[in-house]
Amino acid sequence: MMVGVGASVETSSDRRKKCFGVTTLGCKVNTFESEFISHALRGQGWEAVAGDDAADLYVVNTCTVTGEADRQARQEVRRAIRRNPDAFVVVTGCYAQMNPEACARIPGVDLVVGNDRKLQIHRLLPALTRSSMPKVMVGDVDHQVSLPDALVSGMGGQTRAFIQVQQGCNQACTFCIIHRARGPSRSLPPALVKRQVERLVLNGYKEVVLCGIDLGSFGDDLAGSECLRGVAGLLADLKEIDGDFRIRLSSIDPVHIDDALICSLESDPRICRHLHLSLQSGSTLILKRMKRRYTADLVYDRVTTLRRRIPGLVLSADILVGFPTETEDQFRATENMVQELEIAFPHVFPYSQRAGTPAARIPAQRHVPPALRRQRAERLRHKASIIRARLLRRRIGEVHRVLVEGGGKSPVGYQRARAADYLTVYSPGGADQMGCWHQVRYEGIHGDGLIARRMA
Repeated sequence: MMVGVGASVETSSDRRKKCFGVTTLGCKVNTFESEFISHALRGQGWEAVAGDDAADLYVVNTCTVTGEADRQARQEVRRAIRRNPDAFVVVTGCYAQMNPEACARIPGVDLVVGNDRKLQIHRLLPALTRSSMPKVMVGDVDHQVSLPDALVSGMGGQTRAFIQVQQGCNQACTFCIIHRARGPSRSLPPALVKRQVERLVLNGYKEVVLCGIDLGSFGDDLAGSECLRGVAGLLADLKEIDGDFRIRLSSIDPVHIDDALICSLESDPRICRHLHLSLQSGSTLILKRMKRRYTADLVYDRVTTLRRRIPGLVLSADILVGFPTETEDQFRATENMVQELEIAFPHVFPYSQRAGTPAARIPAQRHVPPALRRQRAERLRHKASIIRARLLRRRIGEVHRVLVEGGGKSPVGYQRARAADYLTVYSPGGADQMGCWHQVRYEGIHGDGLIARRMA
């Protein structure tokens, strides 16, 4: 995922505009953090440039979830430098945290900032422009990490607002390096989260997405009663906010789907009937080797309960195929789970050996060769396409309220919208309808979405 935002202002000293651009790679937490960085820079008199316009400052907020993510990060840094070779270039995010030397070696990079100082970039700029600071400023995220301490007003022109409520991860899965890039789990104060949601709703946002690196662990590090309330307690706080908006959870580990969370989904119509599961595999043995916190039986139990109590729930999931030692039968267990639990939107990733992870040291790296990993990923995607087609057919004739998002390739005369259950819907209207609610009836299928007719 890649998002570009930017800025420009006229100063009193030289009467010329000072501009910045931010490029975001990776997760929704990065998207929020980039908006926070942009918000802070605007507060110091900078404004955004559009698209590929030249700027005086570029910030590249990177991801390191895979080797491909690292490659994309380097590519985006070089692209920013080509836009204006005289600009200050700051590289931050998870790739900067894990491999600052590689970032610093790119000709044209002026500063590499780790996740421990990511949200303080605006405070570092005066020293940066005087060339009075080290080129690499990457600290220990186990002891210090940037957390938002102020409110943002918007999300760079997006119709949905991503709100970070949690940072870091205590899990240390064997295939993953993000817990080292982000540090241990830390939660934002619920009162600050509530104020942030109130601000965005007041500014017209009709969907807020609660994001975290390990969202279900929200509250575990808080003191007293807040520690016991978790995500369900946070949702109870947000229910008190007035306004016509909905809440979506970005991703959740199956172990965190407890009765309190199910009750929240069941009782509040403003919480989207859609969950994105951090699933990874349908084989208990592979899950154990991944150092996940649950078994396949627990997944079946939690999702079966969800299906029984929340009719119409739509599931998406992260799934990793081709983990070292994964047999054909173990892959079929994943395939069967996707089918039986009707996971309509699996985000399927073939396993990639990641230096520095325990999984990379498993001797049987070649037990599942790359070609077989890709083949299994395609098999799973094909299985999911059948599930989606069946789901879309079942929806025809239903009436729902959807939020117009725009963008993408829509049929002529239609705008792309999103239903609460995550389905893509094409609703009649022009670009002036972005951010508006439409009451629609589903009448047909277009690709992986539904064609709708607006209701009077």
